[in-house]
Amino acid sequence: MMLILHVLMLSLLSSGSAEVVTDFERECGQFFANGRSPTIFPGQQYRQICQMQKNVSYYATFYDTYNKIPVYSAYVFTGIRHCIRKTRWYIEPQIDDNNAGPNMASESSVDIQIRGVRQALNGNYYRSGYHKGHLAPVYLANSQRCANATFTLTNAAPQASYFNSVLWWRKEQLLATYLQRKCVSQNVYIVTGVVPGTNYMNNTVNVPSHFWTAYCCLDQNKRCSNSKGFIGTNDNNSNIRTYKNVAALEKKLENLYDRTFQLFQ
Repeated sequence: MMLILHVLMLSLLSSGSAEVVTDFERECGQFFANGRSPTIFPGQQYRQICQMQKNVSYYATFYDTYNKIPVYSAYVFTGIRHCIRKTRWYIEPQIDDNNAGPNMASESSVDIQIRGVRQALNGNYYRSGYHKGHLAPVYLANSQRCANATFTLTNAAPQASYFNSVLWWRKEQLLATYLQRKCVSQNVYIVTGVVPGTNYMNNTVNVPSHFWTAYCCLDQNKRCSNSKGFIGTNDNNSNIRTYKNVAALEKKLENLYDRTFQLFQ
């Protein structure tokens, strides 16, 4: 049965263009250090998304339609804004419907027969025990509208509850405080991603084995003068490890992904 579903998925992915954008750097370059995106994996299962709400792009997401989770989201930090959290979650209509508009929207905006074929839905998380873990988070958003736009399921992955609400949340707070103090006069670019795991939530959405984040404070010479990264296993006893430089995190990610991975070029 799973083989049949996999074949059906590949068939659906190969029909039509279905790519939200075809040139990540041209369309979403403002969210990448020096306009250069992190590594983009080849293959029809991946989508490049300029996360748009009301015709404004707020960050960029590289999305895996087979595992129904993001690979990473890239965003710009401009200071702690104390944005209010919303509870309404959206989806990316173009992921399932090639003819849909560019803005994130409610699940009801996509026909029920194709809704959720290539992306996670709210119902997939029901009674799963996992949180919808933001990649581009509310706490580091550069405006309230940007914070609202983080509530799309293409920017979320199943995250262990205590890891999400306590352990990872503390790291986000510490990171924001540090960047506001140390990089306030520079452009700050952040990439947050996940590593696919071996388990699936409700047999539908991949549960990542790890969550990770890296940042780059770009100086006047367009170099990452200050950059670090951290990574944690996706469990409630996670020991989050901090790397003193991005290259060390990239090496760790290359081992986990089993492919070349570059964050800031």
